[in-house]
Amino acid sequence: MTTTSTILVADDDRGIRTVLAQALGRAGYDVRTTGNASTLWRWVSDGEGDLVITDVVMPDESGLDLLPRIKKIRPDMRIIVMSAQNTLLTAVKATQRGAFEYLPKPFDLKELVAVVNRALTTPRAVASPDGAEREEEEGLPLIGRSPAMQEIYRTLARLMGTDLTVMVNGESGTGKELVARALHDYGKRRNGPFVAINMAAIPRELIESELFGHERGAFTGATQRAAGRFEQAEGGTLFLDEIGDMPPEAQTRLLRVLQEGEYTTVGGRTPIRANVRIVAATHRDLTQLIRQGMFREDLFYRLNVVPIRLPPLRERSEDIPELIRHFLALAAAEGLPQKTIDAQALDRLKRHRWPGNVRELENLVRRLAALYSQEVIGLDVIEVELSGGAPVVDAMGSAEGEGLSASVERHLREYFSSHGENLPPPGIYDRVLREVERPLISLALEATRGNQIKAAQILGLNRNTLRKKIRDLDVSVSRGSGLK
Repeated sequence: MTTTSTILVADDDRGIRTVLAQALGRAGYDVRTTGNASTLWRWVSDGEGDLVITDVVMPDESGLDLLPRIKKIRPDMRIIVMSAQNTLLTAVKATQRGAFEYLPKPFDLKELVAVVNRALTTPRAVASPDGAEREEEEGLPLIGRSPAMQEIYRTLARLMGTDLTVMVNGESGTGKELVARALHDYGKRRNGPFVAINMAAIPRELIESELFGHERGAFTGATQRAAGRFEQAEGGTLFLDEIGDMPPEAQTRLLRVLQEGEYTTVGGRTPIRANVRIVAATHRDLTQLIRQGMFREDLFYRLNVVPIRLPPLRERSEDIPELIRHFLALAAAEGLPQKTIDAQALDRLKRHRWPGNVRELENLVRRLAALYSQEVIGLDVIEVELSGGAPVVDAMGSAEGEGLSASVERHLREYFSSHGENLPPPGIYDRVLREVERPLISLALEATRGNQIKAAQILGLNRNTLRKKIRDLDVSVSRGSGLK
């Protein structure tokens, strides 16, 4: 680091400019500040400055829009982007457009100075040609602006342009598959397929066939060749969910694929080149499984190239109001009545422990939208829902002595009447069945401690049908815990 480096700071907040100038000045840098993008552009165009720090929102032009213009005329210029718009999309766009680092506001001044030092001392890489920028204003795959989520956004943004293997660890319901999909949808393999496989939902004897495919006659019942998930994900991303439930023999096969970059189908002899990005996920402690001899240590290090820990919802309770608004909007888009939740109810929801995390919150919001007639959900309703076991009663009716069929009919009548003279949107049959089917299957699996054969018998379903429903409905399968 040299003490003569000049930092150009652009932010429309005078107070922030002053604080940054003081902090960087104490670190030995010359600092010039401005409140608009046009002045910053003029300075850069005139060859001034060694590093740029710019906010995203400025009165005359977005800092994100300025990035590619700066990189075009001064490709070696390091740019640090700061923003109060703390979303995954902001972090990804900043990275895609050439930012050295993205800092969500508010940030620690010591961290900023450390990033500036690193930006000015890290060797420049050879610039690669910019591809077409993605400007789709799609829905964000991850919701939340808490500090815990900001760190995840920054990590994901750095990984978008790579093929590094990622291990996502987090409790059930935290959104591990959403992270995998974000890596795929915003990454270099976005034009390829995204294929997910849940290791906990597949019988041990079928896992190798599911992963690598099989040839005709490879085993009893193999009447024709079938492509495995590696082949289906060719050129894209393969998401291995609940990797901790993979049996040892399949772990050995997977390790060989990761080491050699190729695999053979079950019953096949010709090696097939593996061209996929691997994202694995688990809610289990793999290091403990390694000590117990249940998971290969060498496979763990092959998969754990970039570890990402998803925080449970109780560690980011400040995100709950935004998540609730998101899920209420989704429910309304599916034809459920529009609801809002009052301040007291929101505060109670933020204090809840959420053992099922974001998935539990989503299911609760769907229930509130579907089963209660009042437009504003209050604290009394939330207390009933969170207490568990209490009958669902809304302000318009009583559940005392009411059977399941009568209760469903009452709620459906209210749903139809909530649309006035209009009819509900098409697809109500599937929506209602899904509301009933998912908790029914979840409770059957919970009662049988995750034993799918017993759960299928209780439900009166074929085991293959149950496996398909578990996959389609995204039902979590946890072995070893039953209903009390």
